[in-house]
Amino acid sequence: MGNAAKRVKKSADAYRSIGEAADELGLQPHVLRYWEGKFTRHLKPMKRPDGRRMFRPEDMKALKAIQLLVHEKGFTLKGAGQLLNEQGLDAVLGGDATLNAKRADPISAKTEPEGPARRLQESVRAAFSYEQPGPKPLGASRSRLETMLSDLEDIKARLDAARLSKAA
Repeated sequence: MGNAAKRVKKSADAYRSIGEAADELGLQPHVLRYWEGKFTRHLKPMKRPDGRRMFRPEDMKALKAIQLLVHEKGFTLKGAGQLLNEQGLDAVLGGDATLNAKRADPISAKTEPEGPARRLQESVRAAFSYEQPGPKPLGASRSRLETMLSDLEDIKARLDAARLSKAA
């Protein structure tokens, strides 16, 4: 493409080649080809008889929505596809798309685990939590800590003795 062609600003209704679409979005052409295979419902560029792709304005709109979800919001391709299928391009581009749109009650959204990954996160968080579930009497905590300290001192003494016997 010559310098004169690069300086021409296309209208929003104009079809764009894959190179022009990639330049406009700041992406590489191979990314657009990949997305074309992953988002077949939303991306349907026309193909010329010579095989070149021409992206329609609707395709550019879809590419912008996908780029927003994947590159700026951090969605996976699968998650972006689900959100686009459920709520549409206009909701995503307008900023009206919401996660978990099926749940209208925000309170139930906080109490219901979303899936096995969320349950695993919660169980790991609970296992490594330093907070005790209820207030314990100070004496019981102190006694427990003293027992642990004496056990650790005993282990240290055994390790020191083993280290000395190996050195000798």
